[in-house]
Amino acid sequence: MSTPADRPTQTEPADGEGSVSVIGTAHVSQASVEEVETAIADEQPDIVAVELDDGRYRQLKGHEPDDLDASDLLQGNTVFQFLAYWMLSYVQTRLGEQFDIDPGADMLAAVETAEEHGIDVALVDRDIQETIQRFWARMTITEKLRMVGGLAFGVTDSRVVGVMVGLIVGLVAGPALALFGGAVGITEAVYLRAAASGLLGLAAALFIDQLAGLALGGDRRLIASLGGGWAVASVVAASGVADAAVGSLLGGFAVTIIGSLTLGLVGGLALGLVAAVVIGLLGPSGPAPEGGIDEMEIEELTDADVVTVMMEEFRQFSPGGAEALIDERDAYIGHQLVGLRENGYDVLAVVGAGHRAGIEGYLDDPASLPPMNTLVGEETGRGIPWGKIIGIVLSVAFVSFFVLLAMAGVQNAFLLRVFGAWFLINAVFAAGFAKLAGARWSSAGVGGAVAWMTSINPALAPGWFAGYVELRHLTVNVGDIGTLNDLLSDETKPIGEILGEMFDVPLFKLIMVVALTNVGSIVASALFVSYILPLLGTELGGVDGISQLMLDGARNSAELIWRTIT
Repeated sequence: MSTPADRPTQTEPADGEGSVSVIGTAHVSQASVEEVETAIADEQPDIVAVELDDGRYRQLKGHEPDDLDASDLLQGNTVFQFLAYWMLSYVQTRLGEQFDIDPGADMLAAVETAEEHGIDVALVDRDIQETIQRFWARMTITEKLRMVGGLAFGVTDSRVVGVMVGLIVGLVAGPALALFGGAVGITEAVYLRAAASGLLGLAAALFIDQLAGLALGGDRRLIASLGGGWAVASVVAASGVADAAVGSLLGGFAVTIIGSLTLGLVGGLALGLVAAVVIGLLGPSGPAPEGGIDEMEIEELTDADVVTVMMEEFRQFSPGGAEALIDERDAYIGHQLVGLRENGYDVLAVVGAGHRAGIEGYLDDPASLPPMNTLVGEETGRGIPWGKIIGIVLSVAFVSFFVLLAMAGVQNAFLLRVFGAWFLINAVFAAGFAKLAGARWSSAGVGGAVAWMTSINPALAPGWFAGYVELRHLTVNVGDIGTLNDLLSDETKPIGEILGEMFDVPLFKLIMVVALTNVGSIVASALFVSYILPLLGTELGGVDGISQLMLDGARNSAELIWRTIT
């Protein structure tokens, strides 16, 4: 039953020509649906204004959800903006399942009831894609990482997230150790011991996995293989029994590569396991406990809709993000309603309860509304553009490397070998990762062919090119988000099966092709600098020799410039 505070409230018109009544609803509340239907029937306003934009209106009405421009997803931060939107949609869908009502049922009820009574409907919310873009741009890099991490912990087992983070750290740490390990006392003997233990441990894990598959399944098979592989690796590392054989078989360069990657992965996984234990001790790893978002009482939702519930938490560490998602929309909707009122219409506005107070404040004092041009358009962000700065630095470094070596008198044949190796390793890894994401050979090939250019201009991500080719064979739309939400909500299927079905959803497949192609190029760049370049540079004296030649090239360039201007 609605309380007096939940009923429509009358806002006196500024000039006596029109009026606006505001209903605050919960987007997953059956009581809100009934309240909206009753209010429209009783008040018979000239216009029913709803917190929808054109795209969400057509989606609620069951029209073909074609308002998603798939090509936008191939551009930089737009992928992350979409992920933020998807996660918000997913949480709202789960709440709708909890209360057995479709998300947005309150808005749909407002539209359909107005149509039944012959009342016009006004869509007064800002375009959702514009809102998410401004929301993402307003956040700092730290806030973005915290938000994505928090959403990841909410969707999957937090211990799994901890281990995955550790694995990523290990993949980054391995090449760094190969490049700078000598400075911290890591010798060739250490790399050899790590390579031997890593290779034999991996072989043991694979062998035990095949044997365990005959009698065990699921988690027990995984534990047996990992435990057995770890035990063998530990014995080999402690005894050094395989050092001589591995060293003679692989050679120094391969030992450095495998050894440094092994050390990095072991360190990263150890960090991930520690994080997983801490997360397990400090927070739940299974279903949400009582009082969590899945157990929220419907009475609580009549005070704030799901987006506001989430964003009020984000406001604690991201005032800019909350401003774009909540405050700006309050002002935008306020502008629309004030305009309708000044034109003499009696309006019943149906909005999420979390927006009600802000909108009513603007209706009471229209002079406090910020200018409309500050509420629309693309937000470029307010902080230092670190991404662009890093991109420029990388571009300058790449070009300077070849120019300085050429100025130092290094033969063109060596520079061509370096460039050829750079092209090849980027092509192999970018195309390989794209294929891992399910890309067609043509898409993977294009991504691999252009991957080398990311060092000259990192803004030209190879994933864009692979994605554009893949789009020739995919049809994506907003409806894919609902499909993904249904898959993530299915608690009867194992995670592996769910993940496989997610790759069958065109929108998810496109995003993964774009993302993994870019990841492949990044991995290739790290491997090239850490492993390939030192190997190619042995004829020039290794890393030290190359560094000295670059200094000579810089000195020669400075002398040439000085002679030119004087």
